[in-house]
Amino acid sequence: MDWREYLARHQAAYLEDFRTFLSIPSISAQPAYQAEVQRAARWLAERFRKAGFAAEVYPTQGHPVVLAEYTPYPDRPTLLYYGHYDVQPADNPERWRTPPFEPTVVDGRIVARGASDMKGQVMAFLLAAEALIATQSLGLNVKALIEGEEEVGSPHLPAFVEEHRERLRCDMVINGDSGQLSETTPLISLGVRGICGLEFDLLGPSHDLHSGSWGGQVQNPLHALAELIASLHRKDGSVAVRGFYDEVEPLSPELREWYRRIPWNEEEMRARLGVPEFYGEEGYTAWERITGRPTLEVNGMWGGYTGPGSMTVIPASAHAKITCRLVPHQDPERIVALVKAHLEEHLPKGVRLEVRAMESGAPAFRMRADHPVVQAAKEVLTELYGVPPVETMFGGSVPILSTLKRMLGHDPVSFGFALEDELIHSPNEFFRLSSFERGQRGYAMLLLRLAR
Repeated sequence: MDWREYLARHQAAYLEDFRTFLSIPSISAQPAYQAEVQRAARWLAERFRKAGFAAEVYPTQGHPVVLAEYTPYPDRPTLLYYGHYDVQPADNPERWRTPPFEPTVVDGRIVARGASDMKGQVMAFLLAAEALIATQSLGLNVKALIEGEEEVGSPHLPAFVEEHRERLRCDMVINGDSGQLSETTPLISLGVRGICGLEFDLLGPSHDLHSGSWGGQVQNPLHALAELIASLHRKDGSVAVRGFYDEVEPLSPELREWYRRIPWNEEEMRARLGVPEFYGEEGYTAWERITGRPTLEVNGMWGGYTGPGSMTVIPASAHAKITCRLVPHQDPERIVALVKAHLEEHLPKGVRLEVRAMESGAPAFRMRADHPVVQAAKEVLTELYGVPPVETMFGGSVPILSTLKRMLGHDPVSFGFALEDELIHSPNEFFRLSSFERGQRGYAMLLLRLAR
């Protein structure tokens, strides 16, 4: 039996394994789910063992890391695969058509939190390796580093990589936290943006006040928050924080021409996202804005009374969360300091400011298009889809990529099968079963090609 037949024969069992993995609510951001995150790590390690790997669950100062190894060939190269098993929160349950941790197959899609980001991708890689091991086809050493804190910025993974650098020694690195352009158009990502963020509080009176008694005399923290948030951007869509663009290099004519060659159907994309029109920094195309330029986004604002009916109060406090996506040469710590200085400088009267930076940020990551593993990935995708992949960059962030490059000495090459429309981080997240199966074949083909 060859590996393709092995995969085909086991798809029903593989789907059940995938359902089991998805049913574990491994939400890294919420302490109430700590035991579930640990349960997911144990389940994944055991599934790697079933596939033929030696696998261990390693504790960290936060959530555990799963390290799996299949290394029978002392004279052959070693590939390290990076992924994560933690998922985003599944808030707003009323917006989910099915319970987020009761995986449901609907119209060829499996709906569950973490299906696309990125339990489906981790499973596709694991199952591809299993098929090659079972059919004695894998002529390559393989290690898998699967963390449980990617969705909160990977705060403890750098220390783990440093401590276990010898165990993680390899000749090439694959980042599975990636995707394709569409069901018919493959993609090779040559980089991701960096990230940093902060949360801040505006503190007014010591307690909520009656708005009839004190309105117009005491600053309302929500009014101050609206004013402060509005100060962060100019009318042309650019970020108004002083110094924000100081290290940003202008897009070269060659790079802008490269961006222009990437497919973009504005009408189709607007319809998919449900927005009446696009808005962003003036003078740049869509792909330039979402992958080549830095941004500052408000991710949440809250305060006051939000329950049914009305409650006429001036709230004691108001709050917001902000993240920035960064491009090469921008330093995350410096950007946080600049945003904090802007908030202090533009603070309205009558409130106090408290700022907390997110636990970890990460710089942008870029790599060469002529990297040999990139070339192998392009060949596999061309064979898999029947057309060559589009080269682009992702606007999102994978915080650990720069760390892996620095500590292990290899550029992580992104190779995954998620699609942009799969509602990642949103209610009703899903993963196409066709992508699940294509991912298994794609990873198997890549492992075989890299073993040559």
